[in-house]
Amino acid sequence: MTYSKDDHARGDMAPELMLRIQTDDHNGDYVKLSAITEDSQPELRLGAVAEPPPPSGGSLWYWLKLVVLVICLGFLAAVFFKWVGPFFMDKEIIPIINWERRSFSTPVLTVLVFASVALFPTLLLPSSPSMWVAGMTFSYGFGFLLIISAAAIGVSLPFFIGSIFYHKIQGWLEKYPKKASILRSAGGGTWFHQFRTVALIRISPFPYILYNYCAVATNVSYGPYILGSLVGMVPEIFVAIYTGILIQTLANASHEGHPLSAPQIIFNVVGFCVTVATTIFFTVYAKRRLKELQGEDELLLQ
Repeated sequence: MTYSKDDHARGDMAPELMLRIQTDDHNGDYVKLSAITEDSQPELRLGAVAEPPPPSGGSLWYWLKLVVLVICLGFLAAVFFKWVGPFFMDKEIIPIINWERRSFSTPVLTVLVFASVALFPTLLLPSSPSMWVAGMTFSYGFGFLLIISAAAIGVSLPFFIGSIFYHKIQGWLEKYPKKASILRSAGGGTWFHQFRTVALIRISPFPYILYNYCAVATNVSYGPYILGSLVGMVPEIFVAIYTGILIQTLANASHEGHPLSAPQIIFNVVGFCVTVATTIFFTVYAKRRLKELQGEDELLLQ
């Protein structure tokens, strides 16, 4: 079909020609081109925005499953507090608590808890049991201040030690590019971007001890690293302190020879469910935000 300037002068308009590309499995690598008329509906136009799918009942099913999960957790928690907890306390926890009280005074326990939380991460040892002891002995106020101050040292020592093995850690990260891409997202951008990413990594289920050494290889600055780590560890610290207080409550009830009353059981079950739900919420949120930040970084690199 030809088109000349005279046609334009007469006001004639050339018809719009659109093509549909169809694959044909019988023709191998060839494709079929067909014209789209006004009567036919094109399946996909270049530059067109796809309409979102209609809403479904998925959200209702999600909330239903969540309610069932909370009910099941509450039932399991009630069974634990009523039968499993007291038996476990009599055999394991109470002897340890009695030995601890006989062997160490409160100032000595303060030093031991501080030293273990500060040094265990450097030795690749978990410090959660020490946080439980802080909750059992000092409760929320002084226990939180003790743990957060020791944790500042616990995340700083591996950071500076890891700088000595900078190239070896980078080689290890290259072996796991998928997981390393999440960690490297904290090494670029502004100060606030690094701070936010480190805090999300701390909340996420990424191994806490490994990140202490791997962080330096992602080129994150120490300022946003230490502040982001402390902020991201706040939920974990409160969960650990609550666990210690709960263990102490169950141990006292078992040691005194009378079980917990109904209001105490309800209070502990509700507290346990709220703690689990809060932990799951923060973990899921952190994972989602990390994926979004990782996607934004990949778009900037393209």
